[in-house]
Amino acid sequence: MVDRRKNGVRAGVAGARSGVRSGRRPTLEEVAARAGVGRGTVSRVINGSPRVSDETRAAVEAAVAELGYVPNRAARALAANRTDAIALVVPEPEARFFAEPYFSDIVRGVGAALADTDLQLLLTFAGSDRERRRLAQYLAADRVDGVLLVSVHADDPLPDLLEQLMIPAVISGRRSADEPLAAVDSDNTEGARGAVGHLLSRGRRAIATITGRLDVYGAQCRLDGYREALASAGLPPDEHLIAPADFTEEGGRRAMRDLLERCPHLDAVFAASDVMAAGARQVLREAGRRIPDDVALVGFDDSAVARHMDPALTSVRQPIEEMGRAMAGLLIHQIASGGGPDRPQMVLPTELVVRDSS
Repeated sequence: MVDRRKNGVRAGVAGARSGVRSGRRPTLEEVAARAGVGRGTVSRVINGSPRVSDETRAAVEAAVAELGYVPNRAARALAANRTDAIALVVPEPEARFFAEPYFSDIVRGVGAALADTDLQLLLTFAGSDRERRRLAQYLAADRVDGVLLVSVHADDPLPDLLEQLMIPAVISGRRSADEPLAAVDSDNTEGARGAVGHLLSRGRRAIATITGRLDVYGAQCRLDGYREALASAGLPPDEHLIAPADFTEEGGRRAMRDLLERCPHLDAVFAASDVMAAGARQVLREAGRRIPDDVALVGFDDSAVARHMDPALTSVRQPIEEMGRAMAGLLIHQIASGGGPDRPQMVLPTELVVRDSS
């Protein structure tokens, strides 16, 4: 049991020694008086200014430690016209965010990059018109220093809004090859090309694909990679082997049913996400198709879904956590530089992880 009376005595003694009344935060002026310097000098030390001698810095730091001074972050942020907060905006329904490992891996990477900073991360959804309007009002009020935007659709108005508000922003997944905002993406085309090339190398010839939403540039690139791999092998395109879906498990099930009805002779499926591959696997099993004996199956993302499937799923690994870290790093740089014209485009390589499903 804690003896509060003893703790109170200790606190009173500490306060008496420091010259600061117990229960009150020491002020910048009191730190300056203890260190024998001016208030502005203390402020420069606390804010990391190089225009302070080592001797003076040591005196100020000793006074800070003795008094237990904690800088008022709100006042510092206000003086610097900063909020010390960034928003991670997901223009998708909450259900999809919590169902797909991709988003949690992005958040993990962003969190790792922010761990040693003073920046707070705010997560917000903008999957409906109402949510977008509410977000626009929030951003227009200068509540955040920058925005990370994940899973952007081609017609999404949010990137243009960020441009109008002149808020530093980084996108995960470009809207097009000419993306004007800073962006971090994976090499979706090459990843898909490698996945289909792998299926071809295993002797598969009737290779179908389940696409993601084609208003997402990454989904378009994965479809392009699929087509390019088949063309390189001299196989004529067959639109009956292409089934659109929406990156959800149910979408994967619907697309797989359509494919089996149209092309019962298919011998391989490349799904543009692991979650859709999981839906496709269920339908294949219900139809009595053995994986990989009758139909080989490959996904995209190399998420926990791929590793826990039976059989374990061959999948294209995106460096998703690394993408999250890179996004946060680019945004921190933009904020520090005042949101200048430098808007880099980072495209990270993918890797095919071969498992039992192919």
